[in-house]
Amino acid sequence: MTGKLVEIDDLKVHFPITKGIIFDKVIGHVKAVDGVSLSIGQGQTYGLVGESGCGKSTLGRALLQLTKPTAGSVKLGGVDLTTLPPEKLRAQRKRMQMIFQDPMSSLDPRQNIESILSEGLLAHGIGGNRDGRRALISRTLDAVGLPQWALSRYPHEFSGGQRQRIGIARALVLSPELIVADEPVSALDVSIQAQVINLLDELQNELGLTYLVIAHDLAVVRHISDTVGVMYLGALVEEASSNDLYRRPLHPYTKALMSAVPVPDPLVEERRERILLKGDLPSPANPPSGCRFRTRCPWAKERCAQERPELREVDGHKVACHYAEELSGLLAAV
Repeated sequence: MTGKLVEIDDLKVHFPITKGIIFDKVIGHVKAVDGVSLSIGQGQTYGLVGESGCGKSTLGRALLQLTKPTAGSVKLGGVDLTTLPPEKLRAQRKRMQMIFQDPMSSLDPRQNIESILSEGLLAHGIGGNRDGRRALISRTLDAVGLPQWALSRYPHEFSGGQRQRIGIARALVLSPELIVADEPVSALDVSIQAQVINLLDELQNELGLTYLVIAHDLAVVRHISDTVGVMYLGALVEEASSNDLYRRPLHPYTKALMSAVPVPDPLVEERRERILLKGDLPSPANPPSGCRFRTRCPWAKERCAQERPELREVDGHKVACHYAEELSGLLAAV
């Protein structure tokens, strides 16, 4: 590792809510991401978890500047992507690529695999002529475990796991430094998920890649991540190393998420008590005052409704909870 590759500071992504005949009147905003700060070290994997609708995918897209942030900064290797003019941002795009959730919908069914993998090379002028591009593509196919005859085939001729390998190859062929993997295995059979996760792990070790892995499957994130961040309603509520977070979660929301993960030991599973959260996830267009989790938190107090907790250091974790120290011992016993 050579320091921080990604630095996100107070990132906000707010989408306007409009009404009127021509939808020109803004009546509010959906605060999909609301003040997130995090960093990812060179060659590390940052796992981002949380319920559907918490803003994970929006944050990943904002990192790649596929969605324009409302406020805050996103730095890649010290370069603030949010301030770059379009032509300079385009030059940075080969440094950062994305693996999408559903490989079938993210691959053009009218193009063969060689054409799909050539698009990025052509856009950035990499590889020279067709022979040079084909040589790069061939090496990339080898790296992801696909045969050379795949070049002339089309996406529908492959299995789900093979299509995801094609998606990985498309990201990999430009030799990026950062890859954002948005639910990279959730659309795959369980038997194939481990193969894809192991492939990502091997590629990282060989090429020194840096990952942001977005997932709702806590087992997948635990296996691949160095650091894990937990998002709730557009904000980070806890961040810690993977081992520390799974061994001793401090935030009530993180604890509730962990309690829902099955344990492959019948005796432990029988003794374990699950934390059932009351109510539904509030709307990001109208989040609760103070702590956003307070409407579902079994330990919420009056202060939680009045003051939004900052993400701060507690026992080696970063936790956004006013009573993290007080709850630490209590949660350990739950």
